[in-house]
Amino acid sequence: MRALARSLVVPVMAGVVAALLLSCSGREPQRAVLATDGDYHPFNFVNDSGEIDGLERELADELCRRAELDCEWVIHDWETLIPSLADEQFDAIVSGMSITEERDSVIDFTEPYYPPSPSVYLALEGAGDEAAASRLGAADNTIHSDYFEGLGVEFEAFGPDRPGIDALLDGDVDAILVDHAYAVEKVAELEGRVAIVGPEVLLDRGIGVGVREGDKLKDRLDDAIESMKADGSLNALITRWVGADAATF
Repeated sequence: MRALARSLVVPVMAGVVAALLLSCSGREPQRAVLATDGDYHPFNFVNDSGEIDGLERELADELCRRAELDCEWVIHDWETLIPSLADEQFDAIVSGMSITEERDSVIDFTEPYYPPSPSVYLALEGAGDEAAASRLGAADNTIHSDYFEGLGVEFEAFGPDRPGIDALLDGDVDAILVDHAYAVEKVAELEGRVAIVGPEVLLDRGIGVGVREGDKLKDRLDDAIESMKADGSLNALITRWVGADAATF
């Protein structure tokens, strides 16, 4: 869905916290390289300081702290995240990746850190539900483009050079199929220019961290995610980044 250059690497672990964890546990933290595409606001993006930012940056930093992981980030093309994970170019994918049966057949996922939520259609304000049955668009190489292809529905595929929201605002398509969280953010950001229309479509089992099959890193991350769910910090993080209408646990 999203793609940027592959070469940017950003160290992330806080030294003081890591040192405290080491002194308490007595074991060396496991090193882990986390990959994101850096182009999917509010989950992940590169801020004005050139640093990886967003819900997933903050979330994964906290997961690393709780799991006693010494983590660093790398930006990588969206389209090759899964094969590059298998090639051991990095250890985990934290990039707004929905858990689907097809993906789960080639890599493992942690339990979801963002709950299953329906994908929705975005259209110009006032267009009505009929827009979802007209000229459609979706980001290429995503669950949304896969959905349209599976139905045999004609649609315009968008790459990183021109996001679907730009095509929608320019009137080149009547509706785009997007993640619920993205839609909520765009409705708020564009202040009355776009609206959610038409039917909802449930396409995934939530968003999780992708790891290589059989990697025990999954267990450490699962424990950390569960602890954040239990103490309410994960829901608070989601709401702060996505908004009050975000899906939560």
